[in-house]
Amino acid sequence: MSAVTVIYALMFYAATVMLVAGLAYKIAVYARTPQPLKIPTTPAPTTKAGVAWRMTKEVTVFASLFKSSKWTWLFGWMFHAALLLVLLRHLRYFTEPVWTWVALLQPFGKYAAFAMLAGLLGLWARRIVVDRVRYISSPSDHLMLLLLVMIGASGAAMKFIDSAHTDIVSLKAFILGLMRFDWQPLPTDPVLMIHLGLVIVLMIIFPISKLLHVPGVFFSPTRVMVDNPREKRYVRGWTASAQPASGESAK
Repeated sequence: MSAVTVIYALMFYAATVMLVAGLAYKIAVYARTPQPLKIPTTPAPTTKAGVAWRMTKEVTVFASLFKSSKWTWLFGWMFHAALLLVLLRHLRYFTEPVWTWVALLQPFGKYAAFAMLAGLLGLWARRIVVDRVRYISSPSDHLMLLLLVMIGASGAAMKFIDSAHTDIVSLKAFILGLMRFDWQPLPTDPVLMIHLGLVIVLMIIFPISKLLHVPGVFFSPTRVMVDNPREKRYVRGWTASAQPASGESAK
């Protein structure tokens, strides 16, 4: 077994542990963070069913972003929708036999890489062209966009550029071998090495980057709170001791 196979296998295991442990830790922190005030962004739903519908719109069509900025919404939704399609297409490397619905997605997922890159470049241009966004953009914002663009570009190159093609049968055997702890040789094509290396970097930095908005949106009090402070007293933690006694009106 080649040294490249061993190195990449160990890096993938380490990156997976860091990704899972980091996400679990951050989610636990979000869940423990006090929410002492009722602060849903108005107009807000007054029932739990309404909150569920609001969150569904937020994570599927980015409803609040659409109201805020149409161009940002266009590029942001384009990137996220295409990324989802690309990730679903990659499930063919993790399943044997390939699920029917994954096989049906292959022709669409192949071209979704271009929509993903277009969305990323649009979001990146926004950070450069729009004055107020450029002012608050840090080097990490640009580096994160660069990383995502390079992952998308290297992945597309392996599909559409003949000189960058790789042996996908051997690649799938390597990935399935990682899952079964039965390592198989990894193709050593340069573009594939770059693509996998960038994915490993993304897995490692994901739990400590702004990409944590993925789980974080489900813990945002401005989005997940029911707007019912007049109907129900809001009590959290230390405020419980401040509740009025039975029969005593709140002041």
